[in-house]
Amino acid sequence: MHILICNWRDTRNPEGGGSELYVEQMARGLVARGHHVTIACAKHPAAADDEVVDGVRYVRRGTKLDIYLVTVLRLLLRRYGRVDLVVDVQNGLPFFTRLATRRPVVVLVHHVHREQWPVVYPGVVGRLGWWIESRLSPRLYRRSRYVTVSEASRRELVELGVDDDRITVVHNGTAAPPQVRAGRSELARLCVLGRLVPHKQVEHAVDALEAVRTSHPGATLDVVGDGWWSEELHDYVARRGLTDAVTFHGHVDDVRKHELLAEAWVMLLPSLKEGWGLVVGEAGAHGTPTIAYRSAGGTTESIDHKDSGLLVDDHDELVAATCEVVGDVQWRTFLGEGARAKSATFTWPGAQQRFADVLDG
Repeated sequence: MHILICNWRDTRNPEGGGSELYVEQMARGLVARGHHVTIACAKHPAAADDEVVDGVRYVRRGTKLDIYLVTVLRLLLRRYGRVDLVVDVQNGLPFFTRLATRRPVVVLVHHVHREQWPVVYPGVVGRLGWWIESRLSPRLYRRSRYVTVSEASRRELVELGVDDDRITVVHNGTAAPPQVRAGRSELARLCVLGRLVPHKQVEHAVDALEAVRTSHPGATLDVVGDGWWSEELHDYVARRGLTDAVTFHGHVDDVRKHELLAEAWVMLLPSLKEGWGLVVGEAGAHGTPTIAYRSAGGTTESIDHKDSGLLVDDHDELVAATCEVVGDVQWRTFLGEGARAKSATFTWPGAQQRFADVLDG
């Protein structure tokens, strides 16, 4: 079976992240089961327009602005060849593939973007985007099956009118971390990992660092990732007088990422919304606990509160919890052990099997 996966980015894209990693893990799982898989995504300078990686064919066309139109037109004109099934990855907006093919379409949603639209696109554009996601898309795909990554996201989809019996939850997995020489830092070290965009709220991690440094003057923060909000974050750090205490690493390779996670005392995930929080498991594999917002949704499943990490309700609680974990080695060790155990419970092979079962059904 030839499966076309429509996604706006891939992991080699400078703006790629955990959702792209999930898609590519599922694609490799499908290839291992004998399917032919094509990922249609936006073109970018970091990768060839056409290539095959791990048996998955990548077709990169269009830009992040027109990728949706380009992809649906190419599907309509059969530029991807004979397609037996389409996976329409809805990161806020669908690809409208239901209008371009009579083949089965499965919709993959990491989370609903209710809170993000007004932050990233304030005004008319944000309201239009939310209308498409919340009203038009559920109606357009009313006969399609859905896959999402957490029970929290499933509930949100049901609220939008998607039938519960058409939704399957397939959690993220956690890959075994590479061997790294790095160990826990002697001085307090915080870490935040992800795209640098407004709704990731990295500023909250900077505020937590500032508070921690009142009792641990040598404390530092590692910011891993990049994005269009980077300059604003650099300015924010400078205004707080923390330039020497915050390191912006940009994009790093997998080994360096895991070195930083292994060195950190605690990882902060102050995102406005997370479908799951892939980085929680990655940090947990090194015994590094995560503090995140309960309202983010998927974090309530990737983190067991007061066992593998902490869930907080607002900015002040995030800052206070960070100071508490940094200041109490026994509490931090307990949470770290829980995080390590939690990370081992979710595997990519298991997720790949469940995803394949949805498509085969």
